[in-house]
Amino acid sequence: MNDSPGGDRGAGRAAASTDPSASSGPGATDRGLFGLVWGLLRLLFVLVLLAGLAIAGALLAPGLVDELVEERSPIETEDPPPTGDHDPEVTHPGDPGNGSYDGERATIETADVEAFVHHEVNEVRAEHDLEPIEWDGTVASVSRAHSVDMSERDYFAHTNPDGEDPMDRFREVADYCRGYGENIAMTWADREVQSDGGDTVGPYETAEAVAEGLVGQWMDSPDHREAILDEDWDRGGVGVYLTDDGQVFATHNFCTEW
Repeated sequence: MNDSPGGDRGAGRAAASTDPSASSGPGATDRGLFGLVWGLLRLLFVLVLLAGLAIAGALLAPGLVDELVEERSPIETEDPPPTGDHDPEVTHPGDPGNGSYDGERATIETADVEAFVHHEVNEVRAEHDLEPIEWDGTVASVSRAHSVDMSERDYFAHTNPDGEDPMDRFREVADYCRGYGENIAMTWADREVQSDGGDTVGPYETAEAVAEGLVGQWMDSPDHREAILDEDWDRGGVGVYLTDDGQVFATHNFCTEW
């Protein structure tokens, strides 16, 4: 006898293959047929399950794809109403000019936001039987310079870190306003924001939507609303700055000429 493990396994296989009772007889045949039928049933169940999943996927997938396409598709934006000169001869040295933000569904131009704000404010004034404010490119330039300054120097106030108030900033470049006022606001493009009242608003995905949000902020604040509805203003300009991540700084300056 071979005592090695290999010899033991070889002897066991030979004994099993030469035992007549293990491979013949009615019992063995019945067990073979039962195993065959059970295997076919299991295969049929798997095929039916796979077919059901395929049909469900065919029914559900188009809806999911359409939803994804709709979320990523661009928005058709409206052209802003005409305002006035956005490139005046006299500008503030800190004015960065027109800028833009590439949003998820639309590119937002700062000049478009400014034009929409100007239009919205005049519509509000008309509702209160007030004369429209004339667009002033130089005043807008001063406003724009203050918006970018607030962003770059990380503050949010009418008086800048150098102690200059709105009239001081205007007098750096011109002197034809005897009265001067200012509204400022900050918000975000392409994301939901919380209003002062605690409500969630947005996301603002177009220039017009950003403008409506800004004017809405001002009209919900008594002091800013009073500035918009002041009957003495005859000129004004809006200056907007958009950061690369969609933060919006807006300044609206009002002027009463001599």
